[in-house]
Amino acid sequence: MDIQQMISRMRQHPEFNKAGMVLVHNGVVRETSRDGRRVSGLMVSVDHEKLARVIETEKQTPGIVDIMIAINENTLLNIGEDIMVLVVAGDIRETVIQTLERTLNAVKTSVTQKTEFF
Repeated sequence: MDIQQMISRMRQHPEFNKAGMVLVHNGVVRETSRDGRRVSGLMVSVDHEKLARVIETEKQTPGIVDIMIAINENTLLNIGEDIMVLVVAGDIRETVIQTLERTLNAVKTSVTQKTEFF
């Protein structure tokens, strides 16, 4: 997962000139779970068909130029390692922020499953 490389690829999009913002989410493994227990690692699985549908749906949002997602899946991730990078390019701040939030929430609730190790 290379954020700069993803953004460079996104800049090659034929309609990138319409973008006024590129927003990046970089999810990493934290040392505690949401309930406060100490985590030793994490593993993520991905439903690629659902992921493709989420991306395609969100790309239809007026003003969105491109969306890219990289997920570090099926490998034991340690504290501080990257889980996911989500990059959204679009015309104005409100559109890009809302699209990133919807995309991220859809990925976390319906596309990925995580297993935390304690």
